[in-house]
Amino acid sequence: MSNTSPVSIASGSSAGAAGGSVIDVASLVSQLVAATQAPQEALIQHQTQAVTSEISAVGQLKSSLSTFQSSLGSLDSATAFASLGATSSDNTAFTAVAGSGATLGSYSVSVSQLAQAQQLVSSTAYSSSSATAGTGTLQLSLGSGNFSVTIGSSNNTLSGIAAAINSASGNPGIQASVVTGTSGAHLVLTSSMTGASNTITVSETDGGNGLSALTYASGGANYTQQSAAQDASFAIAGVSYTSPSNTVTGALSGVTLSLLAPTSSPATLSVADNTSTIEGNIKAFVSAYNTLQSSFSSLGSYDATTNTAGPLLGNPVLSGAQSQISAALHSVVKTGSSTYNTLASIGITSKSDGTLSVNAATLSAALSSNFTAVSNLFSGAGGVATSLNTALTNELASGGPIDSLSQTLVKQNNALTQQSQKLSQQMSSLQASLTQQYSSLNALLSQLQSTSSYLTQAFATLPNAPSSSG
Repeated sequence: MSNTSPVSIASGSSAGAAGGSVIDVASLVSQLVAATQAPQEALIQHQTQAVTSEISAVGQLKSSLSTFQSSLGSLDSATAFASLGATSSDNTAFTAVAGSGATLGSYSVSVSQLAQAQQLVSSTAYSSSSATAGTGTLQLSLGSGNFSVTIGSSNNTLSGIAAAINSASGNPGIQASVVTGTSGAHLVLTSSMTGASNTITVSETDGGNGLSALTYASGGANYTQQSAAQDASFAIAGVSYTSPSNTVTGALSGVTLSLLAPTSSPATLSVADNTSTIEGNIKAFVSAYNTLQSSFSSLGSYDATTNTAGPLLGNPVLSGAQSQISAALHSVVKTGSSTYNTLASIGITSKSDGTLSVNAATLSAALSSNFTAVSNLFSGAGGVATSLNTALTNELASGGPIDSLSQTLVKQNNALTQQSQKLSQQMSSLQASLTQQYSSLNALLSQLQSTSSYLTQAFATLPNAPSSSG
């Protein structure tokens, strides 16, 4: 027996008995329209939900592939493997950084002395930093730069002179300060630039008054030289070199040295393949692939427990992308080595869930043993990263498989929107038509009900017919 509620057509109003509405037209029409619309609307909504889910899934797939492709930039070209590293056998004496132009090699390095900046301390000891020193003009120079400082009544103290020097326009790097000790206050001039050519000189124009005690020329008596201006002196592979700075860029092509201390015996500078950087890049590639594999699983999986399928399960675009990536990952590459020609041979293997794992010891040994082969495995013609980059570029290209699927799904979604709009229009027309039909029927039934009521009353007023006697 059906449990479906019957469509009610009778008016619940007592007006029906008095010739009013017999049918509740609005309710009846609403029920009939709803009964007609519901299954069609449910189908459209179900299809729309499915298409919307696919559109979102395709967007996720595109994003995941793009992110993975970005990880290939550090592995898909020979340039990516051209990274060299420079190391020092004695990091207390010097450190080194290899850059563009560096070449493989090993060199002995001896550091005789470091570059240093000149520092002068005035011989005259003043009673305090506020003691007056005189007025006039001081002319100072440092290396090839020079500037003047005017000393007047507002800044003629020792501290005032120091402040005037520090704030002077055109000061190339002379730092002035006042140091007070048991003997009194002294003006200290320090160069901010190292190197033998960066010496300080001071002259004055006060006519031999107080400021003359603050003048200085090389070897002058007015200052004690606490630190002499000097160049760094060192040798690479026995070749002597001097530098005004302890940061040296011109001694060995592509290598920057930072000198830290003189050596008691030669240290070794080594320029070699930067295996640690490459190893890090390879591990980052594996991590990026595992993230992509996780995305693949969520998009194309099937949960037998809940009977829930991923939005792209069985979709040829997803399976096509997976197939191309898998083929590249498991390919045998011509690397020039029969030992290192697959990812597995350098310690990168597949796990049961489809992700990759890295054996760090095997990878490190491969990079140390045959760096060129590992480079070719990724960046050579037909290399893993090279092939992946080509495949992903095709997948993600305008007009490619993913773009075509996305456009198709958008068209389907637009068509479903139009179907929904058309259904709404049809239901509006149906409602109007049914309302007209049932309103007319309602009027007719009302008339008949009125007639019936009238006849009933008329018959009730007729005299009773005489009964015939037997």
